Amino acid sequence: MSRTKSTKMLSREDAMANRRWFVIDADGAVVGRVASRIASVLRGKTNPGFTPNQDCGDFVIVLNADKVRFTGTKTDDKTYYRHTGHPGGIRKTSARVALAERPEELLRTAVRGMLPKNRLGRQLVTKLKVYSGTDHPHVAQQPVALPL
Repeated sequence: MSRTKSTKMLSREDAMANRRWFVIDADGAVVGRVASRIASVLRGKTNPGFTPNQDCGDFVIVLNADKVRFTGTKTDDKTYYRHTGHPGGIRKTSARVALAERPEELLRTAVRGMLPKNRLGRQLVTKLKVYSGTDHPHVAQQPVALPL
């Protein structure tokens, strides 16, 4: 029986030391396509030392969240549901209204749906910074542009 090499897992300290900051311009980008790219970078799947149970991803800054678009008739047909927590408190919003009122939350919801549904996923979504305009307060982190 041959002996296989053991896989080297990335430690939490090594993962945190290698974090980078990326900026994405979402002007004219399709919501689902940009969200899947963001989720992949947040999760760390683009890094060679990816470890499934560690937060080894990078920070992502998204600009122009109000200029994303939907394909087909999703702008009118897609519905977002939320609940107030009270009996009969279900609220629904069309994608057109959500994009007009809270574009940052729309993109954050799309990315959150593509991350793990556990403690790790809740931690990963905190590394996502979404802004409607072109300005952001993270200039000191020297973010690098990430192509879509």
